[in-house]
Amino acid sequence: MRNERVRVWTAWTIVSTVWGSTWLAIHLGLEEMPVLLALGLRFALAASVLGVIVRLRRIEIPRTPDAMKVYATLGVVSFTIPFALVYWGQQFIPTGLSSILFAAYPFWVALFSHLFLRAERLNGFKIAGIASGFAGLVIIFSGDLQASHPSALAGMGAILVSTIMQGFSLIVVKRFGQPVSPFAMNFVGMAVASVLILGGSLLFERGLPVVWSPMAVGSVAYLAIVGSVLTFVSYFWLLKRIQAVYLSLTSFVNPIVAVILGAVVLGESFPPAMVAGASMVLGGILIANGNAFRARATRLAERP
Repeated sequence: MRNERVRVWTAWTIVSTVWGSTWLAIHLGLEEMPVLLALGLRFALAASVLGVIVRLRRIEIPRTPDAMKVYATLGVVSFTIPFALVYWGQQFIPTGLSSILFAAYPFWVALFSHLFLRAERLNGFKIAGIASGFAGLVIIFSGDLQASHPSALAGMGAILVSTIMQGFSLIVVKRFGQPVSPFAMNFVGMAVASVLILGGSLLFERGLPVVWSPMAVGSVAYLAIVGSVLTFVSYFWLLKRIQAVYLSLTSFVNPIVAVILGAVVLGESFPPAMVAGASMVLGGILIANGNAFRARATRLAERP
């Protein structure tokens, strides 16, 4: 049991920190590559790596109706449309505002969990924890909430729609994906997404300049192998072991990691309210787990 808890917290930390670093990798890659091409190549390479793993480990790819729901949901509702919306929306609004908007993700996960997962109803701890985490991000990015681009409103809407779709897809995978290996579901989902996104690139990005520099290639490789294979396999492995809301709270940690890396690597400004905001985010994560802590305390108290 103790080893399982260590693996769970290790995987949760990997997802939180690695996805925080992907914002920097995306920023560097998009300087020399169109959005859909970069995204499509990311998923194509990730699917190729996962395909090799699936074959070498002889992992079954179920073809049941429930499995098909999971593949279709991941391919279209989780990977293709939401990622394209986020990439597109970020062209028009500051990164800080994007982070706050995407932090609506746990709210949608909590709502859909309450509606569709009987064992994962909302409680006071979850509500208070999500509210605290969200408030912490608002504090951190309070100086970066204005957007002057004419398409800023559309960009904000795109990111919010992305959070709704991502929240719903997580619940679908939680409900129907238990028998499917995380390697198999990500392999099929990313393969589908790569075909759709690269097809979109051929239609809408033909003629746009592409520079195959070491930075661009390195960005795609990092986002595919570390930012997709490692993290998404860990993410859906975790989904089989913890409640969806607790998993979604990783989205509160990602922006903090992104800000730190932006300051260190790109020389971006470090928000003066970072310590206070990050403390509220950490407090929110602990509060959301209040029921689990209380149950553990009760078990310890009952031991002879």
